[in-house]
Amino acid sequence: MTTIDDEPKSAGKAGAPTTGVDGRSPVRGRWLPGWRRLVAGLLAGAFLAGSMPPREAWYLAPAGAVVLTWSVLSLPWRQRLALGAATGLAFFLPTLSWLTGFHPAGFGALLVVEVVLFAAAMLLVDPRRTRWWTVPLALIALEAVRARFPFGGFPIPGMALGQLDGPFAAAAPLGGSLLVVGLSTGVGAAVTGVAVAGRRVGTLVSVAVLVAVSAVGVLLAAPGGEPTGSLRAALVQGGGPRGIPAVVSDADAVTERQFLLSEDLPPDLDLVLWPESSLGVSGPVADTREATRVAQLARRTGATVVVGLSESYVDGFRNAAVAWGPEGRIVDRYEKVHRVPFGEYIPARTLFESVSDMTSLVPRDAIPGSGPGLLRTPAGPLGVVISYEVFFSDRVRAAVAAGGHVLLVPTNAASYTTEEVPATEVAAARMRALEFDRAVLQAAPTGYTAIVQPDGLVMEQSGLSSAEVLTASVPLRSGLTMYARTGDGPLLTVVVLALLVGPLMRLLHLHRVRKRNGPAVRLVGRVPGRPA
Repeated sequence: MTTIDDEPKSAGKAGAPTTGVDGRSPVRGRWLPGWRRLVAGLLAGAFLAGSMPPREAWYLAPAGAVVLTWSVLSLPWRQRLALGAATGLAFFLPTLSWLTGFHPAGFGALLVVEVVLFAAAMLLVDPRRTRWWTVPLALIALEAVRARFPFGGFPIPGMALGQLDGPFAAAAPLGGSLLVVGLSTGVGAAVTGVAVAGRRVGTLVSVAVLVAVSAVGVLLAAPGGEPTGSLRAALVQGGGPRGIPAVVSDADAVTERQFLLSEDLPPDLDLVLWPESSLGVSGPVADTREATRVAQLARRTGATVVVGLSESYVDGFRNAAVAWGPEGRIVDRYEKVHRVPFGEYIPARTLFESVSDMTSLVPRDAIPGSGPGLLRTPAGPLGVVISYEVFFSDRVRAAVAAGGHVLLVPTNAASYTTEEVPATEVAAARMRALEFDRAVLQAAPTGYTAIVQPDGLVMEQSGLSSAEVLTASVPLRSGLTMYARTGDGPLLTVVVLALLVGPLMRLLHLHRVRKRNGPAVRLVGRVPGRPA
């Protein structure tokens, strides 16, 4: 009588000893995968963390995937869950540590959520040794969820942001950051797959398919947009101290530093960009003294001036990018749509006010805007995302689809004392430039201010805390990349279908065997009546 044993050897009876990938490391217990695998999982997380900005060790992510795949294959689901938690802890603990200076309790809560998500992603891995390719698929799914959950997503750090100086970033115009994650970790997983599964035909075919798809993808990823001219821009970074939360910062001092540094701007400018929170006013900005001064700046330079500002109202505040034309009149504005949870608004504010002092850092909620980020100005159609929005490709995609020929990112990372957040924002700007074939102009009051070419290379970048003006002529481009046309939908569909292939094939196989052999077939890995 035919038997069925599709589970790996380590996934035997609950509580029984399990066998490692090398066949020599017995693992006891239902939950813990053994010290060798736990150490490997921690090492994998450390490798992934080491590839994140501001570090530039992109090769550590594929190395992390090698170790993670080795450690997770052949484990039952409980042990994959525990291993995923260990890897997630090693990944997120160092890369989210900058939050401790902002709010320790918030850091702890977010760390728990992110570790749980990483652990849950490992449940998507098929433990059979020939299914090594489910590891990068699980990591793609993890990044897709993190970009959307909790509270609209918190994709910091994003695994793709460590790949900007490596070869896999070339696929961004085709499938965005998720495809970059899949390729960079897929290469590492393939190395492990060949090592542990041997030269089986299925394994070799899978590796060959990965290589072929990667090669074709790089060719298809070449942007097909058209140049529409150039834009001479000046980005003004007023400088000043860092590590000061916005609610206690001296808003007037920030504004005065911006005006002071703008007095000697070079001639023949098309655009002047000021950072987020350059102005702080009560009510609509149009009727304020600050607006009059910005109008004078626009007339003096003969350029479009885009200013990031905050307008206070009784029911909250508006975080906006407002454009003044060369004649000194406001010509357009965009209000931030994707707000920062616990930074610009408090979800379930009443509940959190009763259990935490976190609301003291966010006394009022930002009023969300709507629509795509597009400023129609005499300098041309300017795409814009404000600060945190640069981490979300859907906001940039909306701006580009609406007609933006360049992308502006007024931002403010002055609240943070370390380099992590400013460097990560620059990395996100570079990824968005690659995905959408647009130059990106990012201005921050205390850095980093950066000018990024459409190919993701940084033309100029400021220091931290210093007062600087960056100037450059950047290309204006039209047209849409493949990723701008499709978004994440096609890739996520492929991932879901691929992850379902194993379970569906197994169910089909079970059905066929049961139909052929009748109900006497037992699914315990042996023939009834014979010794185990």
